[in-house]
Amino acid sequence: MIRRLDTPARVQAYLNSLPYNDEPKPVGETLRSFRQVVRRRTAHCLEAALAAAVILEQHGYPPLVLSFESIDKLEHVIFAYRRRGKWGSIARSRDPGLHGRKPVFRTARDLAMSYFEPYVDLTGGITAYAVVDLGKEMGRYDWRLSPRNVWKVEQMLIDYPHHRLPYNRARAERWRRWYRAFRARYPDRKPVCYPGRERWSALPPEYRRPGYAVVVPHPR
Repeated sequence: MIRRLDTPARVQAYLNSLPYNDEPKPVGETLRSFRQVVRRRTAHCLEAALAAAVILEQHGYPPLVLSFESIDKLEHVIFAYRRRGKWGSIARSRDPGLHGRKPVFRTARDLAMSYFEPYVDLTGGITAYAVVDLGKEMGRYDWRLSPRNVWKVEQMLIDYPHHRLPYNRARAERWRRWYRAFRARYPDRKPVCYPGRERWSALPPEYRRPGYAVVVPHPR
């Protein structure tokens, strides 16, 4: 499988094919390694980032993840990579706007800022980011193939210093009102038509079904 998934686009497509890990009872919270993601065939955001890091490390990409901090403490983690000097990402999420990005961003900060509008929901809003090399930070800890939950990775990301991002409260509140209105009108779906949508990677099938995308005027 690693031999077959030899590009970021192919890894994103593989992760898109997996059901999102909602950590249902009785199992509850998990943080599975790549090996366990493959066996269980499900992943949440950090599990997907770890799986992408393991796969693409074998194809010459450093095992980098980009960690977000949010005003509501609901963080998000994605796999970040550079191709021809530009930054892109691979990600899995319950929100369509928090999936991967094509490698078109000049800096990691620009990549992080592309998530500002889609991160705004009923409570969220990104305030900081960090790019972390798992290979360097985790040392001999087996985050790649362990049969157990790899909680040490999550704690390292919590403790890792993040770079502050400009949080425009008025801008965020405009998008929050827009998001509330959208969900009130379309309770069975989440918005996919954001500024910069053309820079997103392919979305999972559930967000590409006919008629799912609804264009609603953006806030000014």
